[in-house]
Amino acid sequence: MEGSPIPVLTVPTAPYEDQRPAGGGGLRRPTGLFEGQRNYLPNFIQSVLSSIDLRDRQGCTMVVGSDGRYFSKTATEIVVQMAAANGIGRLIIGQNGILSTPAVSCIIRKIKAAGGIILTASHCPGGPGGEFGVKFNVANGGPAPDVVSDKIYQISKTIEEYAICPDLRIDLSRLGRQEFDLENKFKPFRVEIVDPVDIYLNLLRTVFDFHAIKSLLTGPSQLKIRVDAMHGVMGPYVRKVLCDELGAPANSAINCVPLEDFGGQHPDPNLTYATTLLEAMKGGEYGFGAAFDADGDRYMILGQNGFFVSPSDSLAIIAANLSCIPYFRQMGIRGFGRSMPTSTALDRVAKSMKVPVYETPAGWRFFSNLMDSGRCNLCGEESFGTGSDHLREKDGLWAVLVWLSIIAARKQSVEEIVRDHWAKFGRHYYCRFDYEGLDPKATYYIMRDLEALVTDKSFIGQQFAVGSHVYSVAKTDSFEYVDPVDGTVTKKQGLRIIFSDASRLIFRLSSSSGVRATLRLYAESYERDPSGHDQEPQAVLSPLIAIALKISQIHERTGRRGPTVIT
Repeated sequence: MEGSPIPVLTVPTAPYEDQRPAGGGGLRRPTGLFEGQRNYLPNFIQSVLSSIDLRDRQGCTMVVGSDGRYFSKTATEIVVQMAAANGIGRLIIGQNGILSTPAVSCIIRKIKAAGGIILTASHCPGGPGGEFGVKFNVANGGPAPDVVSDKIYQISKTIEEYAICPDLRIDLSRLGRQEFDLENKFKPFRVEIVDPVDIYLNLLRTVFDFHAIKSLLTGPSQLKIRVDAMHGVMGPYVRKVLCDELGAPANSAINCVPLEDFGGQHPDPNLTYATTLLEAMKGGEYGFGAAFDADGDRYMILGQNGFFVSPSDSLAIIAANLSCIPYFRQMGIRGFGRSMPTSTALDRVAKSMKVPVYETPAGWRFFSNLMDSGRCNLCGEESFGTGSDHLREKDGLWAVLVWLSIIAARKQSVEEIVRDHWAKFGRHYYCRFDYEGLDPKATYYIMRDLEALVTDKSFIGQQFAVGSHVYSVAKTDSFEYVDPVDGTVTKKQGLRIIFSDASRLIFRLSSSSGVRATLRLYAESYERDPSGHDQEPQAVLSPLIAIALKISQIHERTGRRGPTVIT
């Protein structure tokens, strides 16, 4: 600390009407909006900080991290300057601004921080023409619940000024403590730059048998792996954990340098976008492959020759093999959680283990209450996210280490593990189809009309014949969730059509983007007979998809010929 105290300024501003956080307290918009619209970012940051009760805010500790995308460094500086001016006492920030979303959750819980701000747009593209986002995690380390998001939004609609220390400058590259004297502040404001991996790695060491995983990845009979960080935040984590700590060869890890535009790629770990990894795995050289999204909370698993493990299957297989993980042997298994659109494969495992399954709306925030109350300790979503109560976020690297632990314990390949699971529990054929970039009004009317159709009493019992298949409607609803912990009711979370053979169709609007709308269609069909386990999912599900398109008229009403197939 040198020189005169840094001034704290109050800057007049005017509200924006579009700063309603999507699920989990996040605001995701085109980067140009954050960068070009006057006070757009400061307005939202002030709304987030003001949502914390003044008594809790003064002198508290918060965590700040980013996925390294374009505009992150500028945004991090603004967050620091505003946190200082708003009475925050200490910030913990990852070196160079980098912290994965799971690591932020880990640090919040470890140091008992008041919360954290994560600068990420998750799996969306970066760069000046991409997207940027701000996500707020609360004191339990999880995404902000809806009541907090609503409070942030209400503040954003009436904001008249924000507080900032524009002359405050930090060195994000230098590990250690930096202190600053501020005007009218009795205590110095402190920033601590930490290694982005260390605290999170220490937690992982308590969850897994690292010796068993290292034995799998080293030696003459080692499992050859290929892991793609997709130029997002996970590069340092992959290198430090999988390579340095667990012994995987350095060339096992690809695209591990975080880039502001993610190398011009879409940092989304699925078959549509993780094509570099998929092609490498198809060659047969590697027995295990994984990819991560930009902020490290989503993952994809591939076996030898490009054998794809769907997220819903991955969740169910992890659940069935939790005894391979020391953490669960010690803690026990209390229950499972899955989002409503996620396949019911998990439910069959839960039934065999005699533990409950909680079906929630999409969004990890709904799992936090369940885990905090001790009701469940494994949760997952069909959107490539899985995690446990070691954190309050989905955790891509954790899921990869679970898979490696299962392979080490069972001494089977990825494909053998999946096929054994299908033989025991049956196969749930499942696909998600995304209609992206739609006009929000058009999607609103599609969903309104579809809800009126399927929730009418006359729809129950209707039969749909497609080729040799006949589907009879057994149940329909507009999904509503009552939180078993606090009784909070969340309505209109998707339209469900459940047929008499347990097949399902689900229609849901995604809240992940605030500019254009995404309409998601999910189809699921169950096959118990092992002789039917080798079919192509889209071929099996085509009759259901035909029904969905017929009753929704999506193509006719949007002018689209087809969606993006995600899973």
